[in-house]
Amino acid sequence: MIISRRWQIAFYSCALSVIATNALAQAAPGPSSTNPDGVAGQHEHMQMNMDTGWAFMQDGIVWATVNHQGGARGGDEFVVPNWWMGMATRDTARGRWTFTAMFSLDPITVGKNGYREIFQSGEALNGRPLVDRQHPHDLFMQLAAIWRIPLTDTTGFTIAGGPAGEPALGPVAFMHRASASENPSAPLGHHTFDSTHISYGAITAAVDHGKWIVEGSLFNGREPDDNRWDFDFGPLDSVSTRVWFRPNDEWEFQASTGFLKQPEELEPGNVVRTTFSGSWFKRQDMNFTAITAGYGWNHKDEGNHGNFFTEATWHAGMNSVFGRFEVHQPEIAVLVTGLAEPVPALSSRRDSVLAFTLGGVRDFLHARGFELGVGGDFSVYGVPDVLESPAAVCARTTCVVPVGYGSRPASFHVFLRLRPPASKGRMWNMRMSQPMPGHQMEGMHHQ
Repeated sequence: MIISRRWQIAFYSCALSVIATNALAQAAPGPSSTNPDGVAGQHEHMQMNMDTGWAFMQDGIVWATVNHQGGARGGDEFVVPNWWMGMATRDTARGRWTFTAMFSLDPITVGKNGYREIFQSGEALNGRPLVDRQHPHDLFMQLAAIWRIPLTDTTGFTIAGGPAGEPALGPVAFMHRASASENPSAPLGHHTFDSTHISYGAITAAVDHGKWIVEGSLFNGREPDDNRWDFDFGPLDSVSTRVWFRPNDEWEFQASTGFLKQPEELEPGNVVRTTFSGSWFKRQDMNFTAITAGYGWNHKDEGNHGNFFTEATWHAGMNSVFGRFEVHQPEIAVLVTGLAEPVPALSSRRDSVLAFTLGGVRDFLHARGFELGVGGDFSVYGVPDVLESPAAVCARTTCVVPVGYGSRPASFHVFLRLRPPASKGRMWNMRMSQPMPGHQMEGMHHQ
């Protein structure tokens, strides 16, 4: 099913208006509006307005970062990646309403061409592939409404969507994962796992029963363009499904697959994406350990490109240590030539880049709920021969003498990290159709 842009805009405008009016008009919460098993009481720590029945949360982060990317393809820069998210929730006689809004000033503080990250690709800028850089986030990262209707004590139905949302595809997006909460860089496998976390048009339906959640989405699968200030609406012509299993409050696993209709601006063709992941989150008092591992691949006309990652964050007192390891199969032809044209000699190659990052953060100031820390990380890479010192190649219309990455590039970041007040919990391990999956971090980092 394809929904045109005009009808899509009309639908979102009407739906959000009706939802907001309905939520505000409904009665106080009743005993039937409980959460599913293992998720009960997720919002009990939120900032509650006793007069209106609304509960509020916020979260966000700012990294003021000196970024050095090594090798002949790297460079140095100062950038300030950031995002902020707010959430309002209310229990009513007919279920639970949640509204989310997420924004980023990356277009100003990072710039239109994003921040340096060697071996990264997957976006376009000014009609050419954006290579060795991670794109900035859009101003509007999420604007969504979620309504969960309890059917029984252990079963519920959820409908979620909005003009900026995310489909049921992949693990929790990297900026929301507790296991990546102190890491200032996007994974190299971002376009294998969670590039759809900003979809300009997404509708998700979900059924939860005990430890299981089954979701399905209809969404606009096209990547946002390089104008990061507007909404890039398109037909809801992509579909996905995802299954979650949460055996207890510490473990969760997901499997998902989706059909993305023409997702890339410069690369014709559809993509079938499949992902699997598992995460473990253990908290004791104010300390925690979070680990996530995932494997996924994009199936395109020329074959599959896969990625495996594992990452972790350990926090104790005022200190955090984090790390990430990836085995990444990039599109070799794009990295070598910087062009979107087919290169017969390279298009069939499935060489892997290895990347290992280790870093830490020390919090040194807590004031009025703000948390300020200083940190850094160091990354090393395993480079395949074809990228270490590539030979001259010819695409359809031009020949290129590429610059190689070298045999042992190394990169590092040094940064100040600022979080806003969130006395009622960090919004970690959340997704649009299940805003708080039970890992709220009340009082995190406070001594």
